[in-house]
Amino acid sequence: MKRILVGLAAATLLSVSGASAAEPALIFDLGGKFDKSFNEAAYHGAEKFKKETGQSYREFEIQNEAQREQAMRRFAQRGNSPIVATGFSAAAAMEKVAKEFPDIKFAIIDAVVDAPNVRSIVFKEQEGSYLVGILAAMKSETGTVGFVGGMDIPLIHKFSCGYIGGVKSVKPDMKVLENMTGTTGAAWNDPVRGGELTKSQIDQGADVVFHAAGGTGIGVLQAAADAGKYGIGVDSNQNGLFPGHVLTSMVKGVDVAVYNVFKEAAAGELKGGTVDLGLKENGVDYALDENNKDLITDEMKAAAEKAKQDIIAGKVEVHDYSTDSKCPY
Repeated sequence: MKRILVGLAAATLLSVSGASAAEPALIFDLGGKFDKSFNEAAYHGAEKFKKETGQSYREFEIQNEAQREQAMRRFAQRGNSPIVATGFSAAAAMEKVAKEFPDIKFAIIDAVVDAPNVRSIVFKEQEGSYLVGILAAMKSETGTVGFVGGMDIPLIHKFSCGYIGGVKSVKPDMKVLENMTGTTGAAWNDPVRGGELTKSQIDQGADVVFHAAGGTGIGVLQAAADAGKYGIGVDSNQNGLFPGHVLTSMVKGVDVAVYNVFKEAAAGELKGGTVDLGLKENGVDYALDENNKDLITDEMKAAAEKAKQDIIAGKVEVHDYSTDSKCPY
């Protein structure tokens, strides 16, 4: 697969050679494709498509905000389709570029762009976070658990609020500590700061810390493991990063979303509109594998599975922070 190079002299101008009109493209969010979390999940979805179909795709890892629109427009100019962008921050650029290129298919993950040639894919993060909140509350021995978010935005509060709801459903008086890493895109790629926030929460009594912080979360999981406590991963299955110290991961089907968009486009079936993926649609879940099976008791699993079925059946409704910017738990 040919790589896209950022010319040093041109700073942010892309140079791509020989792109095929039928070739899809993937633009990663800040933090890079190997962040072990959100971006990497998108990468795995694209790689699955490539392996199964033998069809190549283009990719670009942005280094600053200006590159979102530049990369998107250059791919569109060269006929790449669909063009998939990860992250809510790509919404403004996609809204603009998709309008300029109505014959090109686009897709965005974690945001909604209302255009006929854009597939918007969002998730019910609060539902998966509710489940890992249950597991955290049942595992905790101190009565205090923590949450470390990346950028302080409504999307990340969806994670934290759902998590708090799950914790409180088990133990209403349990304390939940919460910190956000920052207010800019740099918050997704600061593992040192993630570790510092986690250590602070552990010093305040937290023995389980859930992160929704992209690459910053590696520092969260590392700090929890170093202290002999438990971390909870996000987006990708991060159970294997620090085996024995990652209680579970709130997995989000970013890989499936990218794979499906590529596949549908290849078949000429990709349509615009919004899809919202929760537990019922297998869009979110908690991860159980050989790395954490000894950490999750039968009682814990039974509680999480019951909550999952109750949410799917509509018996339990997990509050969506993005609807009113409030967390009632």
